[in-house]
Amino acid sequence: MYEPIPGDLLFRSLKDQGMIIMAANLRMTRGAARGIFRAAQDLEAPVIFEIARSESDLKGGYTGMKPADYAKQIQIAANEVKWDVWALHADHITVKKGTPEDIAGTKALIDAQAEAGFTSFAIDASHLFNFKGGNLRAELALNIDATTELARHIKQKMGSRKFGLEVEVGEIGKENEQGKVVTTPGEAVTFIKALNENGVEPDVLAIANGTIHGNVFDDKGNVIEQVGIDLDQTRKVAAALRDMNSHVRIAQHGITGTPRELINTMFPKGDILKGNVATHWQNIVLDTVKVYDPELYREIHDWTLATYGPKNPGKPDKVVFGKNVKNCFGQFYTRFQNLEFEAVDTIEAFAYAEARTYFKAFGATGTASFVREALESS
Repeated sequence: MYEPIPGDLLFRSLKDQGMIIMAANLRMTRGAARGIFRAAQDLEAPVIFEIARSESDLKGGYTGMKPADYAKQIQIAANEVKWDVWALHADHITVKKGTPEDIAGTKALIDAQAEAGFTSFAIDASHLFNFKGGNLRAELALNIDATTELARHIKQKMGSRKFGLEVEVGEIGKENEQGKVVTTPGEAVTFIKALNENGVEPDVLAIANGTIHGNVFDDKGNVIEQVGIDLDQTRKVAAALRDMNSHVRIAQHGITGTPRELINTMFPKGDILKGNVATHWQNIVLDTVKVYDPELYREIHDWTLATYGPKNPGKPDKVVFGKNVKNCFGQFYTRFQNLEFEAVDTIEAFAYAEARTYFKAFGATGTASFVREALESS
């Protein structure tokens, strides 16, 4: 069995290697998981497979996969390829209200994820921000409290098992009248110091730095490249964390659409330690289905517009489809699982090639050895 390794070991063994670990959210695993694992194996690159609460919860989320379903499918692919340097990450365990019911439901999801074999967790209580707090600690208090309670619950549930921990201080994609809200160094330092005082030791910190999740569209509904990441602000946040002698590095969300040549030449590798790629794999699957099963693709297209068009009046069909098609994976789950083998092989081939490019751009090639050395000495 090529089981997932603890996320903290992965993060801490690579935090000073000047690279970024790719974290892939797969909304349909067939073909894609094998392709990414094969690329990781060929390039000796560590990899994280992750899935967010919205994508996979106790009812299946919008992918139709519960945590145990996702874990099983990724584990099968790891065993088939025989790749050892990978972690299984619960992405965006989102808390939006912070009520007792919200926290209790979140703990139940964490229990299911831990029991399914997840080795890393991302608590996202960034929505809990008090704009009238008066100072940073007061503004972040609700986030700090919720993150602390859930981190302690993870530790209790995992028992003697080690795990990785990601936390979030800035709501990704949030905007105000001035534009996208970005995390300040002061917010990051205040947040991490408070968690440390509470006995919580995160490995990576997700911040708001100009990105959004998913595809980006122009005013005509055409997908465009995303170049909105504020790299200067990201460097400042990372430097502030280093100045407080923290091992915490940055988790970069919303990478899909960012030109990989810019990632390769401009991203502050090492400041950014974890890079999330999600919608890109979805696009590969849908582009393949469009050719190999046009009837299914037409049904997906029509269902998406019929379901989400009325909720988005005035939006171009391309935008409505592009922003909401992710929900088709649960709706058409059985159809995706029964795609013909040639289509699955094509998805695998595309995923393999694209993953190789990401690993290269992230500077991850050949870094698996650092993780193995850490495993041997742990």
